[in-house]
Amino acid sequence: METTSSITAGHAVLETVIGFMGIAWSEKGLIRLCLPEKSREAVERRLMRHAGVSGNTGQPQWVAELIASIKAYASGEDVDFSGVPVDLDGVDDFRLAIYDAARKLHYGQTTTYGELAKRAGQPGLPRETGAALGANPVPLVIPCHRILAAGGKIGGFSAPGGSATKEKMLAMEGVRVGPPPPAQVSFGF
Repeated sequence: METTSSITAGHAVLETVIGFMGIAWSEKGLIRLCLPEKSREAVERRLMRHAGVSGNTGQPQWVAELIASIKAYASGEDVDFSGVPVDLDGVDDFRLAIYDAARKLHYGQTTTYGELAKRAGQPGLPRETGAALGANPVPLVIPCHRILAAGGKIGGFSAPGGSATKEKMLAMEGVRVGPPPPAQVSFGF
């Protein structure tokens, strides 16, 4: 497998202790991250349905390091993803501000949608903040799972498994919240 810096775009599906995950990158940084699914094929399908995802599987060094970090996180290690380059071309200024504020949350640290909106300079927009996080193309690196609803409730989550996945990710980080709503609808990224 090539690991030279001449590889500018591609994708990878990786097996972790919590399931298969996927990433895709451009020459500028990470463009997509798929949270755990039960099969490699399901992750591959989710990745490849997005525009801009290259079929190339060769990895530059930063991607190989990111894969190792994702596997370490999935094994329960405290991993800091704040240095991972992210390519958010085409994302509007509101979402960029929300994502930037979310990236400042560390492992095991949570806040609410309303508080995150304030931190992003967008006070009074908790629903819009939730919608922006629901469209997050790189969950985990932009840690949308660390954002809770008012009163410390779990809130929604658009990854496979919905709020139950969010609760499991938080539990891995030592954060305990109440049970997820019984019938949350899951949306793909």
